[in-house]
Amino acid sequence: MVVCVAEKPSVGAYIANVLGAKQKHDGYFEGNGYQVTWTFGHLCALLDPQEYTDQWKSWSLSSLPMIPPRFSIKVSGDAGVHKQFNVIKSLIAQADEVINCGDAGQEGELIQRWVYQQAGCKCPVKRLWVNSLTEEAIRDGFAQLKDQSEYQHLYEAGMMRAIGDWLLGMNATRAYTIRYAQGVGRNRQVLSVGRVQTPTLALVVKRQAEIEHFVPRTYWELKTEYRDTLFSAQIPVEEGEYAITSEEQGQALVDSIKDLPLTITNVEKKKGLEYAPKLYDLTSLQVDCNKKYNFSAEQTLQLIQSLYEKRVTTYPRVDTTYLSDDIYPKVPGTLAGIKDYYPSVAPLIGAKLPKSKKVFDNKKVTDHHAIIPTGQRPEGLSADEKKVYDLVALHFIAVFYPECEVSKTTVLAKAGEIDFKVTGREVLKPGWRTVFDNVQSDNVQSTKDNSAEAENDESSEESKSLPAFVKGESGPHIPQLKQKTTTPPAYYTEATLLRAMETAGKTVENDELREAMKENGIGRPSTRAAIIEKLYQRKYIVKQGKSLRATETGINLIHTIISPLLKSAELTGLWEKKLREIERGEYAAQDFLNELKEMTSGVVMDVKTNKAGMLCPVCRQGLIIRGNTQYGCSRWREGCTYREPF
Repeated sequence: MVVCVAEKPSVGAYIANVLGAKQKHDGYFEGNGYQVTWTFGHLCALLDPQEYTDQWKSWSLSSLPMIPPRFSIKVSGDAGVHKQFNVIKSLIAQADEVINCGDAGQEGELIQRWVYQQAGCKCPVKRLWVNSLTEEAIRDGFAQLKDQSEYQHLYEAGMMRAIGDWLLGMNATRAYTIRYAQGVGRNRQVLSVGRVQTPTLALVVKRQAEIEHFVPRTYWELKTEYRDTLFSAQIPVEEGEYAITSEEQGQALVDSIKDLPLTITNVEKKKGLEYAPKLYDLTSLQVDCNKKYNFSAEQTLQLIQSLYEKRVTTYPRVDTTYLSDDIYPKVPGTLAGIKDYYPSVAPLIGAKLPKSKKVFDNKKVTDHHAIIPTGQRPEGLSADEKKVYDLVALHFIAVFYPECEVSKTTVLAKAGEIDFKVTGREVLKPGWRTVFDNVQSDNVQSTKDNSAEAENDESSEESKSLPAFVKGESGPHIPQLKQKTTTPPAYYTEATLLRAMETAGKTVENDELREAMKENGIGRPSTRAAIIEKLYQRKYIVKQGKSLRATETGINLIHTIISPLLKSAELTGLWEKKLREIERGEYAAQDFLNELKEMTSGVVMDVKTNKAGMLCPVCRQGLIIRGNTQYGCSRWREGCTYREPF
């Protein structure tokens, strides 16, 4: 008998139907030589500290760091979970072969492997790896099963991620809670510290501090109106400075040119192309859904997961915006499946479809490709599912349309000694933009911010068409002096925080550069939503409108943490890079585990040797606080003399 283990009951039921396993039992289906059962998410987990040794039952600094000589797993959950595990165990015990039908990713591989280990699986294990849950994809997948050993590096990366989260999370949380948390015993506040959640929180706290300490600067802009067109003065300044820093200076410039003509010195027209928005990976879909519909990252993940399970979109937990070459022959069939829902598909039916490197690139695809429709009819979707599906489908359609052809005009002018400039843009052929223009605006993403051309526009004025200026013409103009004030950076939204996590805290607007930096992002696309949700649940951040604000608890936690490793998005991003290298077989899991143990010991030692927060040994009333170069007593204003360098 062949036993298939799916990731959840609904997926198991569908796989069973495809395989012809129609007979339903308690916890599995059977028939046609197959038994199809399922897990409930994380059926197994690493042991808790107290399950390794009695020494780790109580929380004390002397028991840290907690580093088990060998990590072990257990069945984790309620009676229902244990019951289902026993079903799986009994089926595996009699199986001739097991087929891992779990979620086709790092986390899914880890979940399944741990279940097989705990069940004592001795028979051969094969792997089903599919990009969608359509009947065709499942049948193709079963025809191309691979041996479990081919996914060993994927499993090792998942295991190292889990062990890393355990080592740093358990040890750092205990260390900081013991040393710095308020309250005693059961009333002591737990300071939750995590490998990904803490640097993510640090990003929010840092941005909030930048906003709160921002000092606005006043400056002036000189513009002049000529032929109903507003030209901007081009006055050379050093980076970060402003050309006009006082009203008197600005007025003097106005007076110097107001009676002089403005002369057009150059007119340059350049034709260019704007490319369609990229296909979606999970993060970019979460970003757009947050911007357009105010969906949380977790809400978008649930919606796209539901669309995947309804077989209308492909596997969602992906970090690439590209398709592999083998998808190209299937595109006409996919488009044909959705043509009744999107009029813009009609011109593509029967046409020779382009195969652009901006869409199809095997080098940019590993286990999964970008999120696209499967071609199944999108019926029975909720209103929110329809919104998400529309975004995915329209982006897919748009990449097979011609580029948008534009003309950008730059006009230079001069009045006295001051140079002026204005730019304008005109759409010559809309190309892919018609895909979005031909549907209701409520169901499409605004395309303004999706092209490099639009990203580089300095203002909306540059999108306007300009009059036909001629080099050498001149005439009267109306100078204008406008007072401006610098503004602080914006609070993070879920959309911008997801992008910051993707690029390890660096602000990156360019799509290609952002793609290259994903390797060093913090967290994985599949886990970032859960990390943000944890920050909400632990009351470290709150949402005000779309803005994310760090709470007093969250701010205090970040200020308390002294280890740069725990707060640095960049360092955590480098760690993520190594996990990806393990997945590709380029870095040894054992070497990474040794690094984990060393880092954990260092974090604990930082807390043990840091005297901040301890009772003052001199006055026995104040607490030791850390200054720039020394420790001192918090009661120094009351005359306590305790000082100690560090």
